[in-house]
Amino acid sequence: MALGLEDKKAIVAEVNEAAKGALSAVVADSRGVTVGEMTGLRRAAREAGVYIRVVRNTLVKRAVEGTDFECLSETFTGPTLIAFSQEHPGAAARLLKDFAKAQEKFEIKAAAFEGTLIPAADIDRLAKLPTYDEALAQLMMTMKEASAGKFVRTLAALRDQKEEAA
Repeated sequence: MALGLEDKKAIVAEVNEAAKGALSAVVADSRGVTVGEMTGLRRAAREAGVYIRVVRNTLVKRAVEGTDFECLSETFTGPTLIAFSQEHPGAAARLLKDFAKAQEKFEIKAAAFEGTLIPAADIDRLAKLPTYDEALAQLMMTMKEASAGKFVRTLAALRDQKEEAA
């Protein structure tokens, strides 16, 4: 279907707006994935706070100009699906990585985080980032362990002091 100039401008503006507010982006090739499977992916993306769009390469190149995701321009070849994480940096990477496990034809090309290109082989760096709640739980666990260790050392010092006094 041919797009008019106004339609193209609207798509570029929409993708650019999503890119400006995004924390990370993942580019994938969705050839061979059925419409039903893509619908399921889009539904999961909405729930995870991920913006997904299949865009023509020339339009997506224009849309990411001047953003942190300009480093992805070289990966825009063939059919391009781009996913922007809006709420958590690892959300899009985690979502597309899980989808790629179930769909052998689906291929992740690359990702970008804070202006750095991440090759598809290293997508786990981004996908394994803890969510806010997970990071908070890890911090609380570390603080709990540190305070428990301090308490044990204090008791041991008190015991040693009493033994010396006796």
